[in-house]
Amino acid sequence: MSPAEAHREAAELRDRIGEYANAYYGRSQSLVSDAEYDELMSRLDSIEREFPEVQSQDSPTQRVGGGSDSNLFAPVVHLERLYSLDNVFAVDELTEWMAKTERDAGRSLRWLCELKIDGLALSMRYENGVLVQAATRGDGTTGEDVTENVALIPSIPQKLAGSGHPPVVEIRGEVFFRTVEFNDLNARQASMGEKTFANPRNAASGSLRQKAESKNERQLDLMHDRLSRLSLYVHGIGAWENPPVANQSEIYDLVKSWGMPVSPHWIVTDDAPGAVAFVERHGEHRHDIEHEIDGVVVKVDNLALHEQLGATSRAPRWAIAYKYPPEQVNTVLLDIVVGVGRTGRATPYAVMKPVTVAGSVVRQATLHNQDVVVQKGVLIGDTVVLRKAGDVIPEILGPVVELRNGSERTWAMPTECPECGARLAPAKDGDIDLRCPNTEHCPAQVRGRVEHIGSRGALDIEGLGEVTAAALTQPLVPTTPPLSSEAGLFDLTIDDLFPIEVSVKDAETGLPKLNEKSGEPVTQTPFRATVKKELVPSQDALKLIKGLEDAKSKDLWRFLVALNIRHVGPVAARALAAHFGSLAAIEAASPEELSAVDGVGAIIATSLVEWLAVEWHRDIVTRWRAAGVPFAITGHPGPGAAAEQIDGPLSGMTVVVTGTMPGFTRDGAEEAVRQAGGKISSSVSAKTSIVFVGEGAGSKETKARELGIRIVPAEEFAATLGL
Repeated sequence: MSPAEAHREAAELRDRIGEYANAYYGRSQSLVSDAEYDELMSRLDSIEREFPEVQSQDSPTQRVGGGSDSNLFAPVVHLERLYSLDNVFAVDELTEWMAKTERDAGRSLRWLCELKIDGLALSMRYENGVLVQAATRGDGTTGEDVTENVALIPSIPQKLAGSGHPPVVEIRGEVFFRTVEFNDLNARQASMGEKTFANPRNAASGSLRQKAESKNERQLDLMHDRLSRLSLYVHGIGAWENPPVANQSEIYDLVKSWGMPVSPHWIVTDDAPGAVAFVERHGEHRHDIEHEIDGVVVKVDNLALHEQLGATSRAPRWAIAYKYPPEQVNTVLLDIVVGVGRTGRATPYAVMKPVTVAGSVVRQATLHNQDVVVQKGVLIGDTVVLRKAGDVIPEILGPVVELRNGSERTWAMPTECPECGARLAPAKDGDIDLRCPNTEHCPAQVRGRVEHIGSRGALDIEGLGEVTAAALTQPLVPTTPPLSSEAGLFDLTIDDLFPIEVSVKDAETGLPKLNEKSGEPVTQTPFRATVKKELVPSQDALKLIKGLEDAKSKDLWRFLVALNIRHVGPVAARALAAHFGSLAAIEAASPEELSAVDGVGAIIATSLVEWLAVEWHRDIVTRWRAAGVPFAITGHPGPGAAAEQIDGPLSGMTVVVTGTMPGFTRDGAEEAVRQAGGKISSSVSAKTSIVFVGEGAGSKETKARELGIRIVPAEEFAATLGL
């Protein structure tokens, strides 16, 4: 594989993994099987190891967990990082890991085994026994402040019992719904006409991450009811200077004496057979527990060995998660529908008779492409075998042929886009996936791009998310939607929003919902409100118009990302903006001038030139300029001129920040480098002056050592910058 091919494949993999992760973490939808997702991640990791220069700061291989695009809550930097866990799926893998860990530790070990709760991770900081802050996991370094909501969870003490509490301690646990509480909650939601939850994990996340502001009395009642039903079990600690005990199991006994809830489902064993017996016993009785579980966590009990064994970029080496085999059930395949994504890829989805599997109701599963449908041999009307890969992602294994009665029918991939009618075709010869070529006007693709424009990584416009993007691109009335492309986004007015009436679609199937009595499509008017019997613009409408106006003054690099130019992410966009100072200068630059910019290169330069050559792309820029988007940095000296230098400890240095810097988000660390006079680069080269290395550094640290470049550990980051 050549470097150019590596760049192209890595970019495609990052796009696909990002799309799948966003669907799973942001919308609780699973677009691929667990195994396929892991395969994509493994392939991307191998490419980045072989070609370190293709790795970007925001690569999914560098992240812990799913993070969150929510800006509802204030960010909280954890005093000590929260890690994800590596997984094993067979007893042999578990015992091999235990044996290797003992070899690494140089001694036999005692193991703490506990049930892995299917809930939401929470970190609680107590100072002198008083709860001062509670935060979600987030990306492992920075979470969301949910202290106010945690105060309403009865099982979490606001003040610890007893005495002798440390000045500061982070206690980690899992927030969850007991099965009986989850069932009662869904029954109440349904009785009040509210949406029910697919599974306890989604319910726990949705309940904890909600704001009281702007809720009416009825909504507040529902919110408080949900929070009061939540439970918590402690599963570990974070920051705690010199804990007075030597083992994790003793931690549990100590915090339990303080009034913290600790799971009764754990043991300490001296050997692998004891751990295997615990795993197998609970695997046979997994639904006898008061809450849903998705496996067993096996940890080294000795706390001192946690530090000795250390961690990889995303997971500790002293703990592992054993995942139970997925459950399998039978259900009926009602239909196969095709959805189209932001990149135009057409994906068939199975629509099934709702069935409970691994503790949640499943109605839909991806079938990936037309070849997969053929390979699985399923017919519409079949009884099919469904499982949840890793107890998370629904997957159809195949049909139960013996149950066919002759009424089943074959399915064929449509030849036209279900959203715009354009003829579907492969992007290039040999591709299995079919794509809609109507890139400019296909509602599905426009909807995806508009949603991307409003995302945190682009213009971060409050009120411009998935629902709003759909309302703007697929209304029933008027016939022509306000946006047939993103070119008109900044021309929108209240008058454009007020008439919109949209079809309500099922979040899982994408099909219009029908009124049970009339059979007519259910519609909504998302930008209208009724005040004293008069129709007025809703708060969502006002918020969107204000957000669009405010966005016009945002940084140039954000607009470069918002334009949806392939390969132009935040790192390349910052480099281009800093060098050229305006989009006009970028438009005038040759491919050679673009690729010469540190952090850009030939692949991105070619993509940028090709994008600018498309007439409807240029129309977007023209319309946005006419609407008041400056596409320029005020006071920038222009391309080729020396940028204003900030006098600081890193003046004149080209700096790479890789991994986690304590106390800083990724963007915050890069901005701190700029304020110290340094120039940020996304890749390590002979021009690099210094590389700051934290957890998750990966191949960039290796290349820096090979080139003999100065490496500074993360704990010295702030001091080196004079902070």
